[in-house]
Amino acid sequence: MILVSSCLAGLEVRYNGTHCLDEKIHELIEKKQAITVCPELLGGLSTPREPAEIIGGNGGDVLDGQAKVVNQSGKDVTEQFVKGAYVTLKRAQELNATVVILKENSPSCGSSMIYNGEFKGEKIIGEGVTAALLKRNGIKVVSEKNLAEFLDGKM
Repeated sequence: MILVSSCLAGLEVRYNGTHCLDEKIHELIEKKQAITVCPELLGGLSTPREPAEIIGGNGGDVLDGQAKVVNQSGKDVTEQFVKGAYVTLKRAQELNATVVILKENSPSCGSSMIYNGEFKGEKIIGEGVTAALLKRNGIKVVSEKNLAEFLDGKM
C-alpha cells in the first residue's frame, strides 16, 4: 500500500482550501493501491489555514527541537506539525506502507525542497516535518515531482 498526500489526490485540504490533483495519483486511488493522508489536518489544523513555514532549519531540525514551524501571523504551530507527522507515521506503519508520495515544498510534506521561512516564496533544499520523520523510520518518501521515475521503477 502507498500513502499519498490528500491534496495530490484532489482533496481540497491545502492551506488555501485548494488541491493539486495529480492524475497518476488519482489513478492509484481509483485502483485502491493508495490511501490519502494529510499530516496538517491530522495534527489538528483546519482548512483553510494560514500558510506556514519552517523557521531556523528543516523538518529534521523541527523534530530535534532546533527549529519551529510558524504561520504567516507568527503563531507557533510546531506542535500540530509534529503531531501530524507522528500520526502519519503510525498510519504508514499500520498499512505496512513502504512508500509515501508527498507534496513537494510543503513544511510537512516537502521531500527535497521547502520554503525558506521568510514567506517570500523562496525555496531552499530541505525536507518537511513529516517527510523527515518518515525517512528516519525507513519509509521511502517520493514527491509528485519524481513520481514518474518512481512509477517507472527508476527510483
